[in-house]
Amino acid sequence: MADWQIGKVQFNRTNGFALIEVLVAVSVLAISLVVILQLFSGGLKSRKFSEQYAKGVFHAREKMAEMLIDPGLSEGETRGEFEDDYQWQVIITRMVSDEEEKLPVDLLNVELRITWRDGEKEKTYSIDTLKLAPKEKTS
Repeated sequence: MADWQIGKVQFNRTNGFALIEVLVAVSVLAISLVVILQLFSGGLKSRKFSEQYAKGVFHAREKMAEMLIDPGLSEGETRGEFEDDYQWQVIITRMVSDEEEKLPVDLLNVELRITWRDGEKEKTYSIDTLKLAPKEKTS
């Protein structure tokens, strides 16, 4: 056996790493990097997903506020599009019951849907509320 010494450190053939030890270390490192990159990629997807829904919620609140301050709100369906490729649809229906016929106001159900595309998929966010409106004249 060839032993040699540098300063106080003595080297011999058994102080090195075997090929199998190096391969195991590289394999563990590779697996760790793959896991870390997948976690990073998942975080980016989650950020994009939550950003899209936040925009949808913002548009829904904005449009709903606009609809509720409209004094001429009546039964029907309307559609439109925001400038950032989000679409909206409002469906207004009159709620009818025996007690409501006695009231001087109508109860309207206002349903708002916001839709957008995420690649091949279509995403939707919807909210609805009730609004009192002056009773419509019947002839």
